[in-house]
Amino acid sequence: MSLTNSVLRREPTPSRRQDADADLKLHDRGVRDARAVPSAPAFGGPTARRGTRAGTTGGLRRREWAILGVICVIASFVRLWNLASPSSVVFDEVHFGGFASKYIKHRFFMDVHPPLAKLLITLAGWIGGFDGNFDFKDIAKDYVEPGVPYVVMRSFPALFGLALVPVTFLTLVSLRLSLATAILGSLLVTFDNALVTQSRLILLDSFLVFFTALTVLFWVRFANDDSEGRAFTPSWWRNLALAGASLGAVVSCKWVGLFTIATLGLGTLRQLWLLLGNLKVTPRMWTKHLAARALCLIVLPAAIYMFTFQIHFWVLHHSGEGDGFMSSEFQHTLGGHGMDDTFADVSLGSIVSIRHVHTQGGYLHSHASAYPGGSKQQQITLYPHVDENNLWRIVNESAPDGPASYPWNELPIEHVLNGARIRLEHVTTEKRLHSHDVRPPVSEVDFQNEVSGYGFPGFGGDANDDFIVEIVKDTKGKRDREARNRLRTLRSQFRLRHMLTGCYLFSHKVKLPEWGFEQQEVTCNKNPTYVNSLWYIETNNHPQLPPDAEKVNYERPSFLQKFLELQAVMWNTNKGLTDRHAYDSRPSSWPWLRRGINFWVKDHRQVYLVGNPVVWWTSTIAVSLYLGLRGLLILRAQRGYRDLYQPKIAYYDEVCAFLVLAWALHYLPFFLMSRQLFLHHYLPALYFAILTLCAAFDMATSALRPRTRVQLAAVLLVLVVWAWSHFSPLTYAQPWTRGKCERSKWLKTWDFSCNDFHPNLAMYHDPNYGVPSDKVSPFDGLTTTFVEEAPEPIGNVFQQADEAKEEKTVAPVGPVNDVPMLESTGGVPGSAPAGLAPAQPPAEAPVPADERAPVGLDAGAPQVTDAAADDGGWHGGAEDDGGPLADKVEAVVPKAPVGATVEHVEMGLGEEQLRLAEAALRDAQAGI
Repeated sequence: MSLTNSVLRREPTPSRRQDADADLKLHDRGVRDARAVPSAPAFGGPTARRGTRAGTTGGLRRREWAILGVICVIASFVRLWNLASPSSVVFDEVHFGGFASKYIKHRFFMDVHPPLAKLLITLAGWIGGFDGNFDFKDIAKDYVEPGVPYVVMRSFPALFGLALVPVTFLTLVSLRLSLATAILGSLLVTFDNALVTQSRLILLDSFLVFFTALTVLFWVRFANDDSEGRAFTPSWWRNLALAGASLGAVVSCKWVGLFTIATLGLGTLRQLWLLLGNLKVTPRMWTKHLAARALCLIVLPAAIYMFTFQIHFWVLHHSGEGDGFMSSEFQHTLGGHGMDDTFADVSLGSIVSIRHVHTQGGYLHSHASAYPGGSKQQQITLYPHVDENNLWRIVNESAPDGPASYPWNELPIEHVLNGARIRLEHVTTEKRLHSHDVRPPVSEVDFQNEVSGYGFPGFGGDANDDFIVEIVKDTKGKRDREARNRLRTLRSQFRLRHMLTGCYLFSHKVKLPEWGFEQQEVTCNKNPTYVNSLWYIETNNHPQLPPDAEKVNYERPSFLQKFLELQAVMWNTNKGLTDRHAYDSRPSSWPWLRRGINFWVKDHRQVYLVGNPVVWWTSTIAVSLYLGLRGLLILRAQRGYRDLYQPKIAYYDEVCAFLVLAWALHYLPFFLMSRQLFLHHYLPALYFAILTLCAAFDMATSALRPRTRVQLAAVLLVLVVWAWSHFSPLTYAQPWTRGKCERSKWLKTWDFSCNDFHPNLAMYHDPNYGVPSDKVSPFDGLTTTFVEEAPEPIGNVFQQADEAKEEKTVAPVGPVNDVPMLESTGGVPGSAPAGLAPAQPPAEAPVPADERAPVGLDAGAPQVTDAAADDGGWHGGAEDDGGPLADKVEAVVPKAPVGATVEHVEMGLGEEQLRLAEAALRDAQAGI
């Protein structure tokens, strides 16, 4: 709902009121004062408090600017503190840091997200001196040793996250809510753990949420100008243009910005509808309103969006990992993909390479390897690289009495026409392309036949080698009219229909197993999809063609053609991200914060994306309350009540309706998506939920004194800051204890790994923990050593034999605990203390596998970036030879003869060793 033309007009309060709000202005509607300003519609017009008094700047008074400055200082600490931690790759930094590396090296890549946010991250890396040689391929890979300027690269998202705070404050002020409410809203955004986490890492969501908020700010200001009769003034044009520019920026970060476009689009339609019903607005004036909005909210955002892709193409001008996603014409605009001109006319006897139009344009290929099953004839595959095994000779159809070969150097040239019957001979192996009624080795279905290489020297072939050329109308050379009637290199697209069975030569995204070298399967399909049965000739040579014969090359696509092709590839790739992820979640769980995302685990610290429960739950309750109350008001209106005609209710309904509509448009569309979804997809909707909470708070406290309102806001903020502080170890990768971690699982669905934390904070500061030590004291071959790893649970050595094992929370991901233990080697029979079962040698602690995979493409996906998934467990440096147990000193236990008397020598422990042994015993007895 747009913020325009409220049904009521409000009279501002006298200037002596410092904390004026919408309710008090409406209450004083009839008051006239010499110091009061003219009346104005809801959400619009100058007020006595903002921008009309001496000493004010930018719509805020000096006192309000001072308050905003203090809030920004607080937010700076929250957002920018200790950006250097963690000092290794975290979750989707695998992708977005890797993209920055490719930008700097100018290597083309493909990602499902538009380029603006990635370009900003690259700019930060370039400013920091990043050379692009760090690959970001593994989670927990160290930044420090290679000298990656990761702090500078993280600072850009952090600064945009910081800028979100004043934008929130100014938006609430522009909505004509109270100063206390504006302070509350900006601090709610400041202390939300999810927004803090996303803004501290090399991720895109910080840019996305900032530009979303900036768009809303300028839209609200534009709506104020429009509703107050200041149309086509400089302020009106400025706010409208800035709203459009911000809209272009948000959609250039992620396609989630399309939901912001929908929000402003509905608001624009309502504005134009109300203008159409205003008889004072002439049709010519209405047309000017329409044209101005179309220019600033459609043309300008589209131009910004396309310009970011132009920069993207300018920077990525070399061949890279993303080439395979694009067409051959696109690839040949990249450095490293040049091709010499080739002969245009295709004739019998021509040696050609044939490429598939779809499935990333592989070459029709064969090699001297046979299928393990089926006919066991030579394999035919689709191969993505240039190779001599891609060459085929086009010959005429088989004949019962025909020769095995023809003297193509002497025969007259005969062009291959539409409908011609041909055979394809593999130049290297001298086999012919062949198909028969045998099921393919992988796609074993009745409507697909095997395609193989068949023949031997001196054999003229049979009818199963014959194919009919069907040239299609969709030629690549639209200016080449002959390409529709006869085969022309790089211009004609055609299908090959098997003459006997009627099936079409076909390939799809199915790979053969290892025996097929994981190349793409080629079959003969009786009912193929059209695009997967299209082929074209890339190179062509004939012994009788003179050097000056007509030659062709790839037509260079225009920017618009490249832009549209990339949009289609991004859309299809995004749609294909349907595989499950260890930490994905569905939209129904987001408003109630039922699950987070484990970003990083290392060195007994963890980064886990979880929001501030107080912020998330109260904002969700506020949205739910508004929807419930709005439904009640509709029912009351049906019974004749005129609640919505009351100034106060109408005013807040206008504000809340706009914010809840924006929340719904940024949240509900995710229910229609079948792709991978994660908690961070809710962050734009969360922003609108927080604004809704602020509007609800403003209305609920509108009848209270300003001091009481501030006190209530302070109580809520105390809870918010406490929750932020409580979960800050998961946000900032700080030390935490297992006990506090377990007690912090307020919901059973929160799956952060508590076993990855030390039992107590002292272990994080004691240098003896986590570092292998020398032997303490050897006595007759019996040794006591400190080891880097200890098996879980710690107290097993001291438990009773019949005692039930304590249940432990098993960490789903992350490395094994590096808790140092005093390993006793006194495991000789009969040496157990009284009352305790004989000590058993502790079993080797298994290293749990880290099954996490970075988000992809919300993410990038591994198939786009080729980023390796984290192997979990050992996260040591690249130069380390083994895992955490590599340096473990095995205890040497002498074996006594059966029946022999064994004397036990008491171990003389030093003061430090004795302290550690007693601490371990206390922990074991406490059941830690």
